[in-house]
Amino acid sequence: MARIRISLPDTFLLTVEMPVRITDLNYGNHLGNHALLGLLHEARVQLLQHLGYPEYNPTTGQGHIMADVAIEYKGEGFYGDTLRIQLGAADLSKYGFDVVYWVHNQHGREIARAKTGMLCFDYTTRKLLPLPEEYAAHLRGE
Repeated sequence: MARIRISLPDTFLLTVEMPVRITDLNYGNHLGNHALLGLLHEARVQLLQHLGYPEYNPTTGQGHIMADVAIEYKGEGFYGDTLRIQLGAADLSKYGFDVVYWVHNQHGREIARAKTGMLCFDYTTRKLLPLPEEYAAHLRGE
């Protein structure tokens, strides 16, 4: 079986910390995949706000749409852990980019690596938008 391998960027743009809540646990008594995806979503929203390009702007009808997601699990997360999520950008293209996530617990143990493919999107016209150069520069850490 081919395994997903997620490469980490050279630079991270933001680090956020989030607790593993009791509702994030699955029947194995560890962080569930559904909950991790939700935590990554929150981290991504914080990154995009930090860069000045919200995931969705209700005034303009413009924002982002997720094209794909991949998660490479490295370890277990447990109730009471504080997840440290480092976020960076990779694979910038005409219409979008990948957000890359590196997740550790408070002891530095790697929990996961993930990436979400994000496209610039106009929710009014339902069409892709070009990635603005100024935005691309921010994603590159410039």
